[in-house]
Amino acid sequence: MRPESLCELFLRSVAEHGERVAVRDAERALTYRELERASRRLALTLIAAGVGPGHRVGLLLDRTVDVAVASLGAMRAAATYVPLDPAHPRARVEHVLGDAEIGQVVSDGTADHLLPEGVGVVRLAGALPAARGELPEVAADAPAYVIYTSGSSGVPKGVLVSHANVVALLRNALPLFAFGPADVWTLCHSHAFDFSVWELWGALATGGSCVVVAPDVVRLPDELLALLADRAVTVLNQIPSAFRSLVGAYEQEAPALALRYVIFGGEGVDLSLVRRFRERAAAAGSTPAFVNMYGITETTVHVTWKPLGELTDDAARSPIGRALPHLEVAVLDDGLSPVADGQVGEMWVAGAGVAQGYLNRPELTRERFRELAVGGGARRWYRTGDLARVLPGGELDYVGRNDDQVKLRGYRIELGEIEAVVGACREVSAAAVTVARTEGGDGFLVALLVPGPGQEEASVVRAVRAAAAAALAPYMVPQRLMLVPELPHTSSGKLDRAALPRLARAIAGRQR
Repeated sequence: MRPESLCELFLRSVAEHGERVAVRDAERALTYRELERASRRLALTLIAAGVGPGHRVGLLLDRTVDVAVASLGAMRAAATYVPLDPAHPRARVEHVLGDAEIGQVVSDGTADHLLPEGVGVVRLAGALPAARGELPEVAADAPAYVIYTSGSSGVPKGVLVSHANVVALLRNALPLFAFGPADVWTLCHSHAFDFSVWELWGALATGGSCVVVAPDVVRLPDELLALLADRAVTVLNQIPSAFRSLVGAYEQEAPALALRYVIFGGEGVDLSLVRRFRERAAAAGSTPAFVNMYGITETTVHVTWKPLGELTDDAARSPIGRALPHLEVAVLDDGLSPVADGQVGEMWVAGAGVAQGYLNRPELTRERFRELAVGGGARRWYRTGDLARVLPGGELDYVGRNDDQVKLRGYRIELGEIEAVVGACREVSAAAVTVARTEGGDGFLVALLVPGPGQEEASVVRAVRAAAAAALAPYMVPQRLMLVPELPHTSSGKLDRAALPRLARAIAGRQR
């Protein structure tokens, strides 16, 4: 099968399902044909503004049907879209705009205050002018989007993902499920988080319908449950920590749901939550299938999949199953040799989903994307930094990170990026960030701060809060600030990260 772009894939769905609803939110619904026309108008408008192959277009949008219109419109103009989350601080938005050399931003007008002077803005608040003309051909190997992830240097890094990367995911992962035109998907996640690519394109590639869920509804489990029932949602994608709240609400009141699949991603799954939801659903006469999928932005959303059927007491802590058909996973030791089954090693990923690299970061690209001869000839592999072990039977059990990166509420976070921001405050002489957990298992960020000489507690707290709010995405802002006389160190003088969670728990009463 010849390579194709997402634009071609979408047009095939338009031809087959033109009058079906492609995407809707609380206010609007667009059929496939209407989405095609709206994205074509935007593409021609962008082209008239000078956008074309090799250009990157920012998308500064609330979570509405405009996300689908804008991402398609940018790609159909042969450009690369770069999502900008309105919830992010201006400093982060400005960094992305500069690093990606974005000259045009598609905006719905709700967060234009985040944009600096000189950036061209195409607003979607009103109807775009009627435009005629031919759209350019879009190459399969052209970059479709750049999504920025947390960086250990304190600077976010952009990951270049091609049309072919996403199409390979769809062609190989979707057939593992029984998705079809009758399915109703939710888009519950920010377009700046690549789980949203799977949510939107899983629907568009199969002729299904995608319900875009507003952030305030996502955060309220009772309202999300009501939406799932009202819209007869059949495919729900969830971050496990968010699913925890949904389970609690569902156990209190279980509306009739049409769910066929609940798909997890973004962080380790809690099997006890799956058991609880399954038991409540069975009592209500519903039997959705649960699937855990592991993946990262640099390998195009998903790498492995694991149907969570009968869960036994000796099940792996966080089973991630097997590699998707277009990918290969190797578990290697520090010498880049495969580890024995049952031993912990680092996961490396090869195949059609491996992204093109990091934007404007050639050294980091060479470090993380490497040519290795593993199990045969040399291939291009991505070093994930995630630890796993191979279980009897060949499936994988996710163990955790091998560096200071964590996954929290589905977001991949470099603790070093947060430390670089809060540690730069003049009121702070040293800072470390860790993850602590509630008794229920929910994680939250804790910043441990050593005050500068003569600094009062209140001034330290004010300075750190202001710096974090100005420079970090909301999900990266520590929920607790704790002042300590010194940070723990190992005998070699390095920060003892293993001791940080214990220290945070010991002084947890001093919440800020």
